[in-house]
Amino acid sequence: CQFTLSEIQQATRNFDESLVIGRGGFGKIYQGTIYGANRLTVAIKRLDSTSNQGASEFWAEVKMLSKLRHCHLVSLIGYCNDEQEMIPVYEYMPHRTLEDHLHKSRTSIPWVQRLKICIGAARVLDYLHTGTNITQGVIHRDVKSSNILLHESWEAKIADFGLSKICPKNQPSTHVTTFVKGTFGYLDPDYFASGKLTRKSDVYAFGVILFEVLCRKQAVDSSIDEEEWGLARWAQDSIKEGRLKQIVDTDIRETISTKCLKYFARLADRFLHCHPKQRPTMAEIVAGLESVLGLQEKANNTFHGGGMTIFGRRVPMFVFPSNGRNSAERVIEDEVESCSSCSLKLFTAIIGDESRVPYEFDYDTICVATNNFSDANIIPQSTFASMYKGMLGNGQRIGTAQPYSSSKYQRFEDVLLLLVRLQHENLLKLLGYYIKEATPCFVFEHAANESLDHLIYDPNFIIMGWNVRCRIILGVARVLFYLHNNAPIQIIHGDVRPENILLGESLEPKVSGFGFARCLIDETDCVDTDVIHWTSEHTTPEYKLHGRLSTKSDVFSFGMLILKTISGCRSYKGISAAKENFLQYAWANWCEGTSSVIVDPEIDADSTSVRRFIHIGLLCAQTNAIGRPTMGEVNGMLLSSSLHPLLIPKVNKL
Repeated sequence: CQFTLSEIQQATRNFDESLVIGRGGFGKIYQGTIYGANRLTVAIKRLDSTSNQGASEFWAEVKMLSKLRHCHLVSLIGYCNDEQEMIPVYEYMPHRTLEDHLHKSRTSIPWVQRLKICIGAARVLDYLHTGTNITQGVIHRDVKSSNILLHESWEAKIADFGLSKICPKNQPSTHVTTFVKGTFGYLDPDYFASGKLTRKSDVYAFGVILFEVLCRKQAVDSSIDEEEWGLARWAQDSIKEGRLKQIVDTDIRETISTKCLKYFARLADRFLHCHPKQRPTMAEIVAGLESVLGLQEKANNTFHGGGMTIFGRRVPMFVFPSNGRNSAERVIEDEVESCSSCSLKLFTAIIGDESRVPYEFDYDTICVATNNFSDANIIPQSTFASMYKGMLGNGQRIGTAQPYSSSKYQRFEDVLLLLVRLQHENLLKLLGYYIKEATPCFVFEHAANESLDHLIYDPNFIIMGWNVRCRIILGVARVLFYLHNNAPIQIIHGDVRPENILLGESLEPKVSGFGFARCLIDETDCVDTDVIHWTSEHTTPEYKLHGRLSTKSDVFSFGMLILKTISGCRSYKGISAAKENFLQYAWANWCEGTSSVIVDPEIDADSTSVRRFIHIGLLCAQTNAIGRPTMGEVNGMLLSSSLHPLLIPKVNKL
């Protein structure tokens, strides 16, 4: 919205100097309060009349932020354009900038938190470069630590689009010729020399930020020896000379794992490559940083000797075995069932973080929340025996789930002990549990839009475009990569299908349904288990024949999920061949060059990305498990801007 100058003056107490929270080449930033229906704390940027920035930068930022929507972008609340005053108004970031914490207040930021800040910033830059909600890409052109703001929850938010440039999407080689602008120290040398601005210029600047976060050293520091002024050159030389450990900020030097450090430094060094085409894309950077975070969290959660001591007893780290039940497992179950205080100790020992211990609800609270398990509150799904939506006394919406009790499913305690150890934004979040009555239940976050199968199969449900389906597929892929590689225990989900993908308020995927999950307890990537006679198309041939589950079983099911998400039911309704075996139907049409017939009419069958995703889905759903890619490879293919040439195997009948 547009504010008057008098409203801005009232919000800042007539630009009171005590409210100044930042300064830059543009002028001062004030903390202000907008008075309306609700009091709103905002950040108000007043352009200085002596600044070398002016109307062009002001309108560029207003127009740009009006079009963009991302959780890691600072939101534009409004602006004031009154004669000589050009004042944008933003959401207020209580933790100010990353630069402030690294170099001014020198806040002690844990290494894992630094990684999460970098991942948030990388995600929004990926969105800008290739974002699905904008018709053209955006090059920020001024990526630096002072433009990474930190929310109350320490989430990163990118700001300052005064220098940004529009560029064609999905054409990494395309450049924009401009006058060279940016901040010295973060400026891409190739752009500086040629005046040709590309997305890879943002990548270079982001590489500088990564070393800034690792070393707590400014991009340019003229107070030290001249050879060390520029952080980028100094960091690269230090790595070549074998001084990597020595350049790490002393605050985190003892907590960062050696493997994580080497991977992070190698990644950051690639961003600074002198040839822009050799630098990775922001999508690849997001995947790389998430892998680094996974390595560090895995190192943090490692228990010496392969186990832990709970209540004086030695208990194996893998509390969710693939077959049978041992005495150590029964010890854990006995302790879970014993008392509430013991549960707190148990979960704290397993998770290593008391703040993440799930809450133990009482039965009356759950009854009140679900209106005594009213039929009106039932959530249609097949992940659990029954699931009810509800609302706690504090207004928080929840979903309460009663698990299946059949012997083919894992026991409630097993699943509970597994879920408390998992943490990922695309997993259905466990809030708590109830375990004292004959029918125990989980308490999850509320999934506002039910499950994926309703969206892709029910013709009366909301219609999804390709962008939404694409984001759902990518979210599920990230979770499976986490479970297979970066979770505290390597996990096979075992039941990846649309019914187990719940959808949040913004249709973001939330993977659930761990009743068939298995842990991998040795160096192999498979487990043998009792065969459950499914007829699901998502079940792998090797499981149906031999009862063998592996990470490749999840890959197969994920391939089917890709194909089903793209097709829905509209595309093959009434076609008997598709009903009998959809996978063979999809393979046959792909080989004949008619894959468009399996695509839901609601999305563009000729889209390059749609065809690419069908290709990946078929690669995942091969009959031979050895030929299927890993979830790491799948994520790389999904995220890359162009699919590398791949041989498509012949159709193998199941």
